[in-house]
Amino acid sequence: MTDRSFDEIAFKRAGIAGQVVFTRPKALNALTLGMIQALAPTLADWAKDNAVRQIVQWGDGGKAFCAGGDVRAVCEAGLAAKKGGKADPLIRDFFFEEYRLNRQIARFPKPIVSIIDGITMGGGVGLSIHGRYRVATERTLFAMPESAIGLFPDVGGGYFLPRLKGRMGAFLGLTGERLKAADLVHLGIATHYVDSVRVPDLIKALETEAADVVLARFHSDPGAAPIVAREAIIDRCFAPVSVEGIFAALDKEGQEWTVKLADRLRKMSPTSLKVSLLQIEKGAALSIEDALRMEFRMVRRAMEGDDFYEGIRAVLIDKDHAPKWKPATLAEVSDAAVQRYFAPMPDGDELVFVD
Repeated sequence: MTDRSFDEIAFKRAGIAGQVVFTRPKALNALTLGMIQALAPTLADWAKDNAVRQIVQWGDGGKAFCAGGDVRAVCEAGLAAKKGGKADPLIRDFFFEEYRLNRQIARFPKPIVSIIDGITMGGGVGLSIHGRYRVATERTLFAMPESAIGLFPDVGGGYFLPRLKGRMGAFLGLTGERLKAADLVHLGIATHYVDSVRVPDLIKALETEAADVVLARFHSDPGAAPIVAREAIIDRCFAPVSVEGIFAALDKEGQEWTVKLADRLRKMSPTSLKVSLLQIEKGAALSIEDALRMEFRMVRRAMEGDDFYEGIRAVLIDKDHAPKWKPATLAEVSDAAVQRYFAPMPDGDELVFVD
């Protein structure tokens, strides 16, 4: 395959490495449908190319690896569809193609090295977490913030979050807590730490040497992980299998940090909180394929509702950070409403994988 460059993503063969660069720095490299549709076939080509022994991917601009999926575009398409009474294919296609790409990365037969230098959230986590190696720097900022926009931790969150130690997955999936490099290495979310000034040399070395050898040489100690001091509290407070139970545990703990955490959670979509917690509980027993199938059902249900559009309005469009959730309280979110997110779609349109 020859080198290829698009408006939003670029591909290059360099020695034994296939290189992927996300080139939307002004948008913090947010993932678009076009980027997904360019990346998936390129990875398929490289999987069959014996000269390509590993993949390296990073974000342009120095501020972000990938700040998430382009949910604003999805939101605008969804609102237009609701107003016009006609479905917009972008709403379905974006998540269908994104989740298939997540699975493709998870099952890729060669090492994928994601240099998560800068903001890495949502869709950017999906691009990196399922590959073999994730390199954090001192600029890395990681989060799964979907509950704050009326969604849930998708892109395989139902698979990787419950596999973190203790109750860390429920904590990260519900709160959207932002983590830096030391915490990420401690939790295994990042496999290595490299200072950002050394990243160009790291990329160059990966053109000629095997990823495991290069990463072992470049890895350094990111320092103490602040999350360690809170692991016991997190395990206690997020042990309940109901959101109401988590709130009760946080309130009972009574520490300044848990009080602030509970206040933050109470501003999030009640439906998203309940759906996200059940997603994480269910995902502990699922394969990556079944977790993504579950999430495709969930996201289509979310697109039918109101909270996703209200969350995007409040956080990304009007930026008043005062969403009006429907329903507005946990008590109003019925078990039946939550279970509906996980039920097969009546039209039979399910996520399928083609090898």
